[in-house]
Amino acid sequence: MKPQALPPNVLTHFYAGGARIARFRGIQLESDHMPEEWIGAVNTTFAATGGRGLSHLPDGTLVRDAIASDPEAWLGAEHVARFGDDAALLTKLLDAGERLPVHFHPGRELAERHLGLRHGKTEAWIILEAEPGASVHVGFKRDVDQATVRAWMREQDSAAMLAALHELPVSAGDVIHVPAGTPHSIGEGILLAELQEPTDLSINLEWAGFDLGEDDSHLGLGWDAALSALNRAAFQGRTARALPPEAAPFFRAERVAGGETLDPGFSVLLGLEGDGELAGLPIRRGSAILIPHAAGALALSGAVEALRCRPPEVT
Repeated sequence: MKPQALPPNVLTHFYAGGARIARFRGIQLESDHMPEEWIGAVNTTFAATGGRGLSHLPDGTLVRDAIASDPEAWLGAEHVARFGDDAALLTKLLDAGERLPVHFHPGRELAERHLGLRHGKTEAWIILEAEPGASVHVGFKRDVDQATVRAWMREQDSAAMLAALHELPVSAGDVIHVPAGTPHSIGEGILLAELQEPTDLSINLEWAGFDLGEDDSHLGLGWDAALSALNRAAFQGRTARALPPEAAPFFRAERVAGGETLDPGFSVLLGLEGDGELAGLPIRRGSAILIPHAAGALALSGAVEALRCRPPEVT
């Protein structure tokens, strides 16, 4: 079993973007509202029909089906003992062609209790490109009460919502960890790699001015249940250069370079810079390679830098 180069899997969405993904991946897109590529995806979009979101191998096989047919070869025995045939990872490229609405993602407790899902949506962003002055908003600066949040929503007071959040200027190489429940908004002019739990669960506090409505914004849960998952406590918003230890139960990421040997493990490898080779596959900026556990230890050769995205640490 060998690594395989993944074909593009770019999705249309309610917000603008996609040009940076097209340049990064060396592809053409059909519209200016294709701001997300789901890479190695084994889950669909929320309430999807027809498998929307699922990734394919080069021969057309769904990654989800390939893993289900031989989970230990793809994921490794330790992972399967803990998670079964669940890859427990979604890797995305996200190109913010406009500021995203203020929103948050529920955690595992709400997802299991109300939606029957194993995963919530803790995520992390690794900034690949950012225009000068680009920023993100993450987490409340101070504790906020429920009545205040509901008033912002009722009035769709975008300015007040953004002012209550930490604004973080970003540049290439920055890493932001976003635990489930944390309110946030990604600003315009940013291309990022997003690692997350494999769900598509977003609760929007803001919808006015976007191709959204209030009824689209609470996952069909009603606001009492949806807002129970919002972290209204003060949050320490910050950027870093690597994921913090508390991300390990959800996903892992590491930067690798030519001359290194990758230890065995299921992962998505994204080429960042230069040119190199992995198991006979060329890798350069924009390459997306899916690596099965059974491929074993692999030498990455050439003058290349890449991002290796991996499932949770098995403990």
